[in-house]
Amino acid sequence: MPTTAGMAGGARRQVVPVLAAVLGALLVGGCSVDVRDPAAPQPVASTPALATPTITPGHDAAAVAAQDLPFAAGGSLAPGMPVGIADGLKEVPGWKPVAGSVAGEARYVKEDGCLVAARVRTNQAALVRGDDRESTVALFEYLDPSILPGYLKTETLRWGADTEGPARTVEVLALEQAAQPAGRATAVLARLFGTAGSSVYISLSCPDAAALAGARADVARFLPLVPPSA
Repeated sequence: MPTTAGMAGGARRQVVPVLAAVLGALLVGGCSVDVRDPAAPQPVASTPALATPTITPGHDAAAVAAQDLPFAAGGSLAPGMPVGIADGLKEVPGWKPVAGSVAGEARYVKEDGCLVAARVRTNQAALVRGDDRESTVALFEYLDPSILPGYLKTETLRWGADTEGPARTVEVLALEQAAQPAGRATAVLARLFGTAGSSVYISLSCPDAAALAGARADVARFLPLVPPSA
């Protein structure tokens, strides 16, 4: 019979190809993640962009933006109006945008060798009705079916681009892998917003764990998720 330690070690080894596959899809292939509900009406094609979205009158966008957004509060967003990602990282010393970023994806490179890709997908139906967390788990599983829910950790990013007021947070799921011999330390942070009809993911790849920690701190500060605003 395998020991508990042996099983845990096997699980950790399985994460390596899992995360490599996800990062390959996000950083290189630009994998589409807009898995739609077959029963939902077909959406009109649109071009996603990393910009602050707007919404129609009648929704208290300011109240939503002024509160933390845990997974359970995803239903407070305006239906069908996508969440965005700010692009402040391009102004941070040591970082620069990568030429050729397309299709709603922004890419950045740091002087220490870290790479970051951030993308918003619109017309994104919930994968599990009424549950943003389980829909986000399903999103990771869609990118790589070998990903297990236990590999994912709940973390937060900044919610809203306002740097003057109190800092708000939005929950996301994260998949991280420490650097292997001759490899890189990597992480993916993602969330599917079922009511808002959009998904966001940010992938990071760095030479080592220390560089990854620094890059994640920069991402948390300068790439906030932006709620739809009136």
